[in-house]
Amino acid sequence: MHLVRENLFIGNITDAAEVLQNGSTQITHILSVLSSASISFFTEWRSSLAIPSKEIKKVFVGGCGSDGGSASADDDLVDCSKNCLSPQKLLYLLEYAGKDLTLVRMAVPIRDMESEDLLDYLDVCLDFIEKSRKEGSVLVHCFAGVSRSAAIITAYLMRTEQLSQEDALESLRKSCEFVCPNDGFLEQLKMFEEMGYKVDHSNPIYKRFRLKVLGDSYNRGEKIDSSKLGADPGMPKEGSSVSEASSKEGKNHTVAYRCKKCRRVVALQDNVVDHIPGEGETSFEWHKRRSGNPFNKSAESECSSIFVEPLRWMTAVEEGALEGKLCCAHCEARLGYFNWSGIQCSCGSWITPAFQLHKCRVDISTV
Repeated sequence: MHLVRENLFIGNITDAAEVLQNGSTQITHILSVLSSASISFFTEWRSSLAIPSKEIKKVFVGGCGSDGGSASADDDLVDCSKNCLSPQKLLYLLEYAGKDLTLVRMAVPIRDMESEDLLDYLDVCLDFIEKSRKEGSVLVHCFAGVSRSAAIITAYLMRTEQLSQEDALESLRKSCEFVCPNDGFLEQLKMFEEMGYKVDHSNPIYKRFRLKVLGDSYNRGEKIDSSKLGADPGMPKEGSSVSEASSKEGKNHTVAYRCKKCRRVVALQDNVVDHIPGEGETSFEWHKRRSGNPFNKSAESECSSIFVEPLRWMTAVEEGALEGKLCCAHCEARLGYFNWSGIQCSCGSWITPAFQLHKCRVDISTV
């Protein structure tokens, strides 16, 4: 084990197994970041190990129209409508473990893959580390002690010491020089920094990340669960999203997009996924000769469409189509188009996946 900060250690599965089997005068808490949360992972890794454990609780992702799956009545369900995690997926396991059941162990199921969602596990992991350091000492470990555990501790240093991703990782390497989170984790830690050291589901950075994860799932042939679609702002029972969006903005109203034909609300500003404008008309032509200053973009027209997250009124999306028209759920007027492989905006930027509403087909108002 390597001491990173007071009462905070980083290690690998061998270090964790030693503590769990023989106890420790230093460690009181363990955060296991492995592909499986079960304590049986240690036995599968080394058959000679026999580690007693007693479950405290399991927390699952869910609570969005799902039936709770295998979760018991005492299990917690975390709202999955805004994050990237699949419904009924285990978020974390909390248990007493080790010799005389004196250790408190939290286990989160994260694989060491660049495509793995790290962001949605950060809050529970960082809160556990903070609480554990106040009550004793915590060992954060993965299998090799190189990537997953390093990514979690880097995020912890970023938040608690207000460090950039690069500075936090460099600081960690002073304690454990061989740590090296994979590139996907590093990219997500950069997003974590840009969001102000918190996982903000309403932030455009997170929204783009979430759409990318959904797109990757679709391209792998996985069916997109309806719980991952945003609430329909035009339905009274889901209209609470209007007040939620308003309260986030600190106002008593919010921007809404209505079908121009029947005036049904089809999206709120909270549903919009912003993108970086492209180069305008020059993006569509091999050569485009322009007079004046080519770097003056003031004459460029604004985007002719808005792009939103997938919403529950988009029946073609829910049915699993790759692409198709987006039609109003009330009057069936055509509002736009969607394509999981992406659409190029009029500004030239590619948005992937894309759920596009043409501005000429909707009215902008406040609600």
